[in-house]
Amino acid sequence: MDNLSDTLKKLKITAVDRTEDSLEGCLDCLLQALAQNNMETSEKIQGSGILQLFANLLTPQSSCSAKVANIIAEVAKNEFMRIPCVDAGLISPLVQLLNSKDQEVLLQTGRALGNICYDSHEGRSAVDQAGGAQIVIDHLRSLCSITDPANEKLLTVFCGMLMNYSNENDSLQAQLINMGVIPTLVKLLGIHCQNAALTEMCLVAFGNLAELESSKEQFASTHIAEELVKLFRKQIEHEKREMIFEVLAPLAENDAIKLQLVEAGLVECLLDIVQQKVDSDKEDDIAELKTASDLMVLLLLGDESMQRLFEGGKGNVFHKVLSWVPSNNHQLQLAGALAIANFARNDGNCIHMVDSGIVEKLMDLLDRHVEDGNVTVQHAALSALRNLAIPVVNKAKMLSAGVTEAVLKFLKSEMPPVQFKLLGTLRMLIDAQEAAEQLGQNMKLVERLVEWCEAKDHAGVMGESNRLLSALIRHSKSKDVIKTIVQSGGIKHLVTMATSEHVIMQNEALVALALIAALELGTAEKDLESAKLVQILHKLLADERSAPEIKYNSMVLICALMGSESLHKEVQDLAFLDVVSKLRSHENKSVAQQASLTEQRLTVES
Repeated sequence: MDNLSDTLKKLKITAVDRTEDSLEGCLDCLLQALAQNNMETSEKIQGSGILQLFANLLTPQSSCSAKVANIIAEVAKNEFMRIPCVDAGLISPLVQLLNSKDQEVLLQTGRALGNICYDSHEGRSAVDQAGGAQIVIDHLRSLCSITDPANEKLLTVFCGMLMNYSNENDSLQAQLINMGVIPTLVKLLGIHCQNAALTEMCLVAFGNLAELESSKEQFASTHIAEELVKLFRKQIEHEKREMIFEVLAPLAENDAIKLQLVEAGLVECLLDIVQQKVDSDKEDDIAELKTASDLMVLLLLGDESMQRLFEGGKGNVFHKVLSWVPSNNHQLQLAGALAIANFARNDGNCIHMVDSGIVEKLMDLLDRHVEDGNVTVQHAALSALRNLAIPVVNKAKMLSAGVTEAVLKFLKSEMPPVQFKLLGTLRMLIDAQEAAEQLGQNMKLVERLVEWCEAKDHAGVMGESNRLLSALIRHSKSKDVIKTIVQSGGIKHLVTMATSEHVIMQNEALVALALIAALELGTAEKDLESAKLVQILHKLLADERSAPEIKYNSMVLICALMGSESLHKEVQDLAFLDVVSKLRSHENKSVAQQASLTEQRLTVES
């Protein structure tokens, strides 16, 4: 270290005199000292004030600029040295050196800038202001096709520099994307796929950039899918495959790229992994199985990619994924059920799947998870059943297969995601009068619905419970169902639902309430009164923002309520005639006609 102090003193003098030979010797000494103890040497360099002198040595004419850049690269490995490098004015001359034709100068300059930028806002800002990124991207473009080892090393350093420059910084990543870095990196990956270090650097860069929404379109216009799948096929090591997965997952969120990945054969690779790892209990294999099956499900979220893999229900991939459902592996059960839910996104697919016995497979799966079951599997299987129940022709088939009984086993679940899907599945199935009548008299179900109608912490569950209550009445048109709902305390929830911010829910509530008033007014009268239904209807009619169908159904309901003495009195007290007579001139003909009828009814009854 005494030697180092002498070297630094000597360097101060020679840096000013520019005596090349002794300068070279001093720089070699410094590099040696840094190799032996980087941190301590860096502290000495900082304390000596020599950094400020380096700026003058970083000139294209200087024969020692590569060594100076190398020293800067070494000291900047220490976090505490990065801001001093910026403050010493080293960034601008380093960026100027990027215009050099000398490969060693470029290599050391790229290292120096990359290390200064690592996790350093000040370093990145200074490189940004000096315009360093564009010069590096231009180099990557012009050197892209040269495959000798020295050039590949330089390309790796430049990729690393850009990565350090933009890591976790959205605006700098966007800047690189606008400069066209993505097509260049994809080309690099294609040409240099044999070079492990450069490939790895490209993958990390892709992983960073792919998180940015604006990158997806650029990626979609390149051969990224092809290159990644080609690379993936070659990998044996778990870590390498994991790196590729980390790029594939954010890219596969884009529908165009989903299709490209399917066409490039990614799905076959994923199915191979699943087959290889399914029986392993090694941690790495379990993780890889999860990643592969999750990615498979993600690819099915795109309409085109999903339809391509469905192949009219005859696709090999479709059948492989179906075979996951009866498996004993929870992850595959989950992925299989989610895949079915994703395939079940149009009527044609749903009808084919119900006809080919998938409902029974899902019911068997649910049966295996009733007691202390896996919540994510329950949720996925119910999602699939809900989607399959959407086409009208499937409803009766699913009811006769016993789906409602299978689903009702989960009524006791305390997990909101499961409750939500359970409710959605039942609501899809009860379009048939018979099913609605049967379920609407199931006291356990109705009581649970009423309880969930108050689940204020879970808006989805609350909304679905209200909608199912209303649907039971609307589809059954049954006095017994209405009595069951009145007995369970469900009326007040239907009245509250009429004030929902969603027109569709308001409407469903008003139609159900009109049926209650028409079929069982005496039974429901007290509950309707205490829920302040008449006041709510007055508000809905007086509010200019109410949709035409809401006004129409509110007036139908008012007429139906006239059969109750106490409710009739409330209607009279609230001066409904004034509100209704204004609606006779409403632009919607149905509303205007109903206003005339309601006005007549109110006049006669007053």
